[in-house]
This record gives sequence, C-alpha cells and structure tokens, in this order.
Amino acid sequence: MNNFFLCFFLMINMFMIFFIMSMSMYFLDYSIMLEWMLMSLNSMNMELYMLIDWISLLFISLVTLISSMIMFYSSTYMNNDKFIKRFIYLMLLFILSMIMMIISPNIISILFGWDGLGLVSYCLIIYYQNYSSYNSGMVTVLCNRIGDVGVLMSIGLMMMKGSWNTSMISGVMYNNLFVMMLLLAAITKSAQIPFSYWLPMAMAAPTPVSALVHSSTLVTAGVYLMIRFEKFMGGCMSLMFFLSVLTMLMSGMMANFEFDLKKIIALSTLSQLGMMMMVLSLGYKMFAYYHLLTHAMFKSMLFMCAGIIIHSLNNNQDIRMIGNLNEIMPFTMMSFMVSSFALCGFPFMAGFYSKDLIMEIIYSNKVNIMMLVFIIMSLVFTVSYSIRLFYFIYFSEMKFKSSISLKEDYLMNFSMLILILMSIMMGSMMNWLFFFDFYLIYLNMKIKLITLFMCMLGVIMGMGMKNLKIIKFYHISYYLSSMWFLNQVYVWIFNPFNIMSDIFYKIDKSWIEFFEKDLKMLIKNLNFTLNFKIYMFGYFFIMIIILVYLLM
Repeated sequence: MNNFFLCFFLMINMFMIFFIMSMSMYFLDYSIMLEWMLMSLNSMNMELYMLIDWISLLFISLVTLISSMIMFYSSTYMNNDKFIKRFIYLMLLFILSMIMMIISPNIISILFGWDGLGLVSYCLIIYYQNYSSYNSGMVTVLCNRIGDVGVLMSIGLMMMKGSWNTSMISGVMYNNLFVMMLLLAAITKSAQIPFSYWLPMAMAAPTPVSALVHSSTLVTAGVYLMIRFEKFMGGCMSLMFFLSVLTMLMSGMMANFEFDLKKIIALSTLSQLGMMMMVLSLGYKMFAYYHLLTHAMFKSMLFMCAGIIIHSLNNNQDIRMIGNLNEIMPFTMMSFMVSSFALCGFPFMAGFYSKDLIMEIIYSNKVNIMMLVFIIMSLVFTVSYSIRLFYFIYFSEMKFKSSISLKEDYLMNFSMLILILMSIMMGSMMNWLFFFDFYLIYLNMKIKLITLFMCMLGVIMGMGMKNLKIIKFYHISYYLSSMWFLNQVYVWIFNPFNIMSDIFYKIDKSWIEFFEKDLKMLIKNLNFTLNFKIYMFGYFFIMIIILVYLLM
C-alpha cells in the first residue's frame, strides 16, 4: 500500500507542475523543441525530438491527475493481490509510454511510446492469467500490430522526404499512401470500424487499468495522433468521417443490448471516440481535443464506480443481478449518476459543453443528410443505454446476494471526490480557456432544439428498453449485440493463423522434446534410432532446398 501512496504523491506533484507550465505556455504563446541526434546515415538524420507546448503539457497533466487518483483507488482495490509490485510497475510503464507519445512530433520517437502502449496494455490485459484474459489479450495485440505496421510504413515513406520530423515539412509534400498509413494506425489504436472488436474485449484487465486505458491513455492515442497530424490528413477526411459515424452508431446500438457492466461503459467510450474522430475529420481539431479532455474526467470516474460495484459483488458484472444500490452505497451511486449525466450531455455538466458545441458545429456544416441522421441516432442511443443502466442499478431488485454485506470504502470514495468536481466544472473551465474569443454559434430555433428533443427521446427509449419486444427475437438481438458480426469476421481472419500456429507448435514441440530428452543419450550410446535418422534426413533435405533456392 505504501508503494501506491508513493506513486499517488509523485503523480499529483507532476500534475501540478505540468498544469502550471501548460497555462504559462498557453498565455505566453510559447513552446520548446528539444532535439537529440542519435545517428546520421547519408542525408537522413535519426533524431529524437520532444515538443513541449501547452497542448502536450495539458494532456500530460490530465493523464497524471487521473493516474494519481487511480493509484490511490488501487491501494484498496488491488490490496489482496499476490503480484502487487508487477501491477504498479506495469501501470508506471504504461503512463510513461503515453507521456513519451504525447511529447513526440517525430514519428520515430512516437513509435517508442506507441509500441510501449501496445506491449504494456497486452501485459495488463492478461494480468489475471485465465483463458478469457488470454483471448482478449491476443485479439488486442494483433489488432494493434496492424496499426504499428501503419506507423512503420509511414516511417519508410518519410525517408523519401528527407526527415522524420513532421513539424519541419509542409503538409503539401505528403502523398496519399502516407496519409492512409497514419489513418490505419489511428483507427486501430482508437478502435474505429473495422477494428472495434478489441475494445470491449480489453475489459479482461483489472478495473483500475480499464479506468486509465479508456479515459486518457491507450484509446485516445489514435485521436491525439490525428490531432497532431491534422494538417496532412486532407486526402482521407471523408473516409475518417464515414468510419467514425458508423462506429458511433454501432457502439451505441450494441450497448443497448449488453448486460455486462464494464462492456457497456467500454462501448460508451467507443461511441465518444467516434465523436472525437468525427469532429476532427471536419477540420476542428481543438473541438476534438476539448472533448478528449472533458471525456477523460467523467469516464475514469464511471469506471471507478463500476469497479466498486464489481468489487462489492464478488466480481459479478451482470447488471441483471444487481439493483437498489442507491440505498446501500449512496456516495458511489451519486458519483455514478454525475458521470452518467456528464456522458449524456446533461445541461451544465462537463460533457454538455463539449458535446453540445460539437453538435451545433455539425448542424452548421454541410453534412450528408444520411450521416446526420446516424449522428443524431447515436446521440439518442447514448442517452438510452445510460437510462437503461440507471434502471437496472437503481430501481430493480438485488438478485445476487444479501445487501447487508455490501459497504463503501473511504479511500475509494476520496479518490473519486476530485474527479466528481472536475466532471462538473471541467467543461466550463476549458470552454472559457480555449474559446474565450470564439463567438456563439447562431442557429435556427428548431435546429437548436433538435439535440434536446433527441435526448428526451433517448430517455423514453431507455425506459422502454427492458420490455422491448425485439430482444425476444434472438437473431436480431444477436446481430445488434455482436458489433454487426465483427466478432465472426475476426474468427474467420484469425482461424488460418491459429491452424498454422498449431502446426508449427506441434513441430517445435516434437523437435525440442526430442533433442532435450534423447539427444545426449543417443550420442552417448551411438545408437541412432530410426526416428533420429528420419529427423536428420528431413532437416538436411530442408536445408539443401533453402540453399538451392538462395543460390538460384
């Protein structure tokens, strides 16, 4: 527990330092570029760059604030865990990788943080070491490797431009292939369609990890990459807009049919990531960054509340089993309600300022009418699954265990206290900070009220979701709750690799076991059995074929 408190004090001090530096740089309009030459090859210089400006420092301060609260929270949540030191080291590595990625304008140094995020997230997802964690970890790491290939190919393409530092080259010089590779990297890390399936599966990690991953680190890395590279992305903005709107719609629809508490919150993260990518694809990168910061606060608190519920119910995550929790754990339920209201865009909460502004920007832009319908429908679904979750947690009956044994923990409650205040005040604070000279958006009264009416429709739909007749139709509900059969697609894609790996595993196993157990004895006795002759003949035959192929 002392290690957790040490990490908490370290992170909270880092938050204060970085926040003060960020505000100073913002008001002074000042930034610092650090350069470190690693090696020089012909005309290419391999340099490590660090860009320290108010955007990167504000994001780092937010990451460290949320990390400090999660470390404090984990001191109780992970108290009885056997490998507690491993958990702390992995969390610190994860935060360090994210900070490395945030301050890098150079695509080589971005790769260090990018790969660090992928590797450490895999280690955290398989932390509990069971079959479900293994499957989730493999799907996550294989999806993220596709994005890593995009980053590696963009490194190769940038060699033709003479520099890996993006800030030194104008956006006109980039070709469409480079832009597509960057987009591939961003949509895999931020889990846009068709790479959305790994995000709900990543819930196999401990809940404090989920709170960190889904608020400000791993899934936001792709959005942050697009914010940094926005000036190059002109050629693929329409594709990014289409994918992000479909992701919003699909995740909102799936969350209305899901019964796993953590998966519902994970799907809400996916929906908000789609919204960030959507407004980014329209060219408003500061709006995407603004929503990224506000979303991080209430989403981390939402996961913390879910963690307390799961922890109290002996790791049960089925929302059909729980209910009437507002009488048993009032502070947790109050926090849950505040964060859910912020997620829905309830007036004057943190999410309201960013979401309402984004919707008004969309109404004032020339957007395809079909895409606009999808965006408004996803807004309805967001309110709908939140109200449905309210119904199960607040108003249904407890079916799992006696309520007497449930209790709140003071340390966990304290860790959420600061995040509650930030979930209420963050939106207005950042709005005054970012857009103090931004004039109000004037819209027709009917258009202005669309968002409000759609939220009311979402409330009605959420209340009726429990008795919805469509749930009884198994095939329709399975289609809507399976990410539009994306899980089946992944089975088809990975199946050939599984078969190949199984074959290679059997071959390797036979060779290794044979050599380890029998080779010394065979050499000692000079009794070359038939098996050994067959193995050696096969080995030399393969080597001769490879040699002939190379000589040709």
